Amino acid sequence: MKTNVEKRPSGTSWFRLSLAGVLALCVIGSAFAQNRAIDFQKSMPFSEGYVAGNTLYVAGQQGPDAQRKLNGTDITLQTTNTIAVKKAGFQMTDIVSVTVYVTDLNDVPKMNEVYKKLMPDPKPARATVQVAGLIGGAKVEISAIAVKQ
Repeated sequence: MKTNVEKRPSGTSWFRLSLAGVLALCVIGSAFAQNRAIDFQKSMPFSEGYVAGNTLYVAGQQGPDAQRKLNGTDITLQTTNTIAVKKAGFQMTDIVSVTVYVTDLNDVPKMNEVYKKLMPDPKPARATVQVAGLIGGAKVEISAIAVKQ
C-alpha cells in the first residue's frame, strides 16, 4: 500500500534553502542601493564626491580660505579646509583611504601636523605624492574613500 507522504527537506537542506534566500535578498538589495553624486554642477566635468552603496568617493579637494582663494594661503590652512565628508552623511571615522597631492615636499611636515589633528585614530591608509602643480595654485589636494560600517 502506497501512501502520499510529503517529504520535508532535511535540516541541512532547509538551512541551505534559507541561506540561498538570504543571499538572493542581499544581491537584490545591493542592486538597488542608492548611488548619488555630491555637489555636482552641470558646468563642471566632475562631482565633488560620489556615494555608491555604503562607500563615498571624495574627489580631490583643495582648501581655499574664507574668500575662496588659494594663492598666498599657508599649507596648514589649505590642509585644514580640504577634507569634507559630512555633507554626504559620512564621518571622519568612516575614511579608510586617503591620497594627498603636494607641490612641495618641504610642506609635508606642516601638512602632517594638521592632518594628524584632523584624522581620528586609527588613521586611514594614505599615499602622499608630489606633483608638478595643482589647479588654482593650491599647495595641497586630498582625495579620500570612506565606507560606512
